Amino acid sequence: MATHGRDEGGGEGNHEINYRRNRKQLAPQHYTSGGRMMSMQFDDDGEVIAMVTTDDLGEIDESLKPKPPPKLAPRGIRTFTVCRQSDETGVSGEGVVIEGVELASGHCIIHWLYPPPRGGIAIFDSLGDFLKVHVEPHPSNKTIITYDDGEQKTY
Repeated sequence: MATHGRDEGGGEGNHEINYRRNRKQLAPQHYTSGGRMMSMQFDDDGEVIAMVTTDDLGEIDESLKPKPPPKLAPRGIRTFTVCRQSDETGVSGEGVVIEGVELASGHCIIHWLYPPPRGGIAIFDSLGDFLKVHVEPHPSNKTIITYDDGEQKTY
């Protein structure tokens, strides 16, 4: 809901203030008054709980400037399954034997579907490390990795 009010404060005369209610809170609003930019934040009752202004030269207060995002790890995951067309060791069997997740950081988490009912979990520093240990040494297994986007790789 948009509302308009008047600031009858000194200086350059009347200055219009615009504010709006947003999910039970009045959203922070910015306005200029006599060459100064002001930012006001309101509580649930419409009372001003914070006000920040620029100096008379028009330089923006540091608290008003956008902040860079925190330094976080990359986000996103890619899921896959591992299907063995044969099993040269006779341990894990044929068909889909692993569910896996490749994290944006490059780490790889695999869930062996054998032995039932729970299987086992392993964590690798990378998908490449997993492949070096469990796929590449067994080329006769004819392993197929299928990603959630439909991409397939055959080893």
